[in-house]
Amino acid sequence: MEGLDFGLIIFLIAAGAIPVLFAITVHEVAHGWIANKLGDSTAKMLGRLTLNPLKHIDPIGTVALPIGMLVFSLATTGTPFAFGWAKPIPVNTRNLKQPRRDMAIVAVGGPLSNFLMAIFWAIMFTIFANLIPDTSIAAGFLTMAQIGVVFNLILMVLNLVPIPPLDGGRVLIGFVPRNVANLLDRIEPYGFLIVIALLYFGVLDKVIGPIIGALYSFITGIFL
Repeated sequence: MEGLDFGLIIFLIAAGAIPVLFAITVHEVAHGWIANKLGDSTAKMLGRLTLNPLKHIDPIGTVALPIGMLVFSLATTGTPFAFGWAKPIPVNTRNLKQPRRDMAIVAVGGPLSNFLMAIFWAIMFTIFANLIPDTSIAAGFLTMAQIGVVFNLILMVLNLVPIPPLDGGRVLIGFVPRNVANLLDRIEPYGFLIVIALLYFGVLDKVIGPIIGALYSFITGIFL
């Protein structure tokens, strides 16, 4: 860890706490809200349709992994990078009228919410830049907004990768033939391991990196 700027790490954690927590919280609430509209009130009955992050925090995916990835990325590449997840929203497919189609719609809700939040944070960046005259104070808020844009885009694009249990995999299951859907169902228990391996070997980054970059340029070009 020699050469790590721990002051920078603490600054990034402090600035990123709010946008990261709400990125994963709103992502899960969006799943539950759409499921509720489609007939499954499981998440609502369990009190999960709330923006209170404490109801959604996963000790590994929400806390340990993002901080660990932040430290590791700064130590190896010098460029901060992190992603994470919250406790998944429970959905009972038996309550859905058309389970395969409706689960695909539920899955889309999470990434869509992240896209909208990326736009929100881009707007907040402009507001902070114009309303906070003190540059030292503005720096923290501007970093917060920038993290909000980047993290939400990462969460959106990564979740759209068509590997179950990622949202993209669930969307794919909703539209492919039954035999292909059954194959994807069998892959699901190993999905996260596959994603982590693809990230580790840099394969996934080559695919999603340009997409994230293009979306970032699109949003910042309009709102910043």
